[in-house]
Amino acid sequence: MHIVHTVAELREKLKHFKRPAFVPTMGNLHDGHIALVRQAKPLGDVTVSSIFVNRLQFAPHEDFDSYPRTLDADAARLEAAGCDVVFAPREKDLYPEPQTFKVHPASDLGDILEGHFRPGFFIGVSTVVMKLFSCVFAGMPSGVAAFGKKDYQQVMVVRRMVQQFALPIEILAGETQRDANGLALSSRNGYLSEAQLEEAAQLSHALRALGEAARAASGTPDLPALEAQALQALARRGWKPDYLTVRLRADLQPPQGPLADVPLVVLGAAKLGNTRLIDNLEM
Repeated sequence: MHIVHTVAELREKLKHFKRPAFVPTMGNLHDGHIALVRQAKPLGDVTVSSIFVNRLQFAPHEDFDSYPRTLDADAARLEAAGCDVVFAPREKDLYPEPQTFKVHPASDLGDILEGHFRPGFFIGVSTVVMKLFSCVFAGMPSGVAAFGKKDYQQVMVVRRMVQQFALPIEILAGETQRDANGLALSSRNGYLSEAQLEEAAQLSHALRALGEAARAASGTPDLPALEAQALQALARRGWKPDYLTVRLRADLQPPQGPLADVPLVVLGAAKLGNTRLIDNLEM
């Protein structure tokens, strides 16, 4: 496995290939990342993973400076998973000058849910993903890029971006990996105490309960009331929830009318102590 830091080095390593399988990450890898590498690998002729903590998607009060950087351990895990090339640019390598050209997702997708509570987040995500795509896939006839479904809205933003820019890239959405208690694996789980790790699984339980209540309601359910009850129940356990909501899988808009046979997803974000966790469950 090769570890490269510059765009020129990356392109030199990829010049003899035609279909990269790419897994972008911010490092501090867990089993969910490794599962994505293994799922993507058979779909390309070279497997690439990037490790880059992207300043553009962090607000000033968020954890950019404290976000764990564990390159050596990450590289060892990626090599064991069959990754061929790790692209680990320094900030000056990926952003040699201020990134004044940015990708702005449409507001109907980029400014709701995570985009509402973290303004500018999806601009930062879209911009870095577009730049990483240009580094990995430049001159390639096709490729595949893998993202985890835990970041459900992010997958939808990236898919729409790829579609609208006519990029020859297939987006693979990997299923969320969970621990034995049902907690979605996340790099930020490392911030949680042992007691908080036990409690953290309650977020997925709350989403499942909300989804079941919505499905069980006859006729057109009162979703705002059900969502408010779910928020209050989580808050009583000491959480600080941002949202727990039932949305259409197609566009993440609130469903209208009866829910029978409608593909839905229940999404949530909440703080446990100082750690903000997100999760979702497809219905």
